[in-house]
Amino acid sequence: MGMATRPLALTLGDPAGIGPDITLLAWHARATEAVPPFVLLGDPDALAARAEQLRLAVRIETVADPREAAGCFADALPVLPLALARAVVPGKPDEANAGAVQTSIERAVSLVLAGAARAVVTNPVSKAVLYRAGFGFPGHTEFLASLANPSGAPPLPVMMLVAQEIKIVPVTVHIPLKDVAATLSRALIVSTLLTTARDMRRYFGLASPRLAVTGLNPHAGEDGGLGREEIDIIAPAIEEARAIGLVVTGPHPADTLFHAEARQGYDAAIAMYHDQALIPFKTLAFEHGINVTLGLPFLRTSPDHGTAFALAGTGRARSRSLIEALRLADAMAARAEAKA
Repeated sequence: MGMATRPLALTLGDPAGIGPDITLLAWHARATEAVPPFVLLGDPDALAARAEQLRLAVRIETVADPREAAGCFADALPVLPLALARAVVPGKPDEANAGAVQTSIERAVSLVLAGAARAVVTNPVSKAVLYRAGFGFPGHTEFLASLANPSGAPPLPVMMLVAQEIKIVPVTVHIPLKDVAATLSRALIVSTLLTTARDMRRYFGLASPRLAVTGLNPHAGEDGGLGREEIDIIAPAIEEARAIGLVVTGPHPADTLFHAEARQGYDAAIAMYHDQALIPFKTLAFEHGINVTLGLPFLRTSPDHGTAFALAGTGRARSRSLIEALRLADAMAARAEAKA
């Protein structure tokens, strides 16, 4: 079977959120635009119920093997069946279904690692619902890293937010703001820079990606007057990365790094913490931004939005970000396959 005939593995996400809606809409969009073949790991009955609620004519085909997906994708939405513990009420998350949400992610990763699917594309999950059901990870990214190496130390995953306007990576992600300064280290920043540069070469075809690094403090510390993290941690990390051969600038004041002219000067920005990265990104690309996990032995993309429980089943959910996540996974996989 050729590389490109393998489908993308799309996870269930929280079934009470907009995951089912945008999955149905993304498949529906294939009639008018390019949507790469995917197989959903989820409950076919729950999907059919949501299609009826949304008045969408979608034929759902249960498949036993992902390889069947590409053949039927033009006529039906292929589903590798995964039963839910309880019937879904749109907008009403139920922790009884958290096990299926987690299993869907595990199976998608297994399919990609086994070579049966090209990449993992994840629908949005509710961390709060998963936490109540005993989920032991801060988020999707950390869980995916643990699946990459179940028996040993997980690889360091890097979260990159991708849009046409900007690519940006937060060095620290899902931790309280008060812990950011203590968590930042030269080694963590260098590791993040190395992974970002390597995977931008591999997946985005940039031979020598230009990386711009923010400071942590206002005005990048103002020569130590507003904090020493730039002098003690960030600048030495940049020097170390340059010595290895990476093209890196900074530390830059974060408040002047994201306007249109500044963005012409780099291929990806490296920010020090979650909101420093996510605020400019969502301001520029709220409707179509994509979350990509770098640094793992498999490829993963995701829409950069949440479960939107209030929109589930209403017909108001938009599938643009999921379609872009599927397209990006397809394009990144094609680049990696061409190099392999």
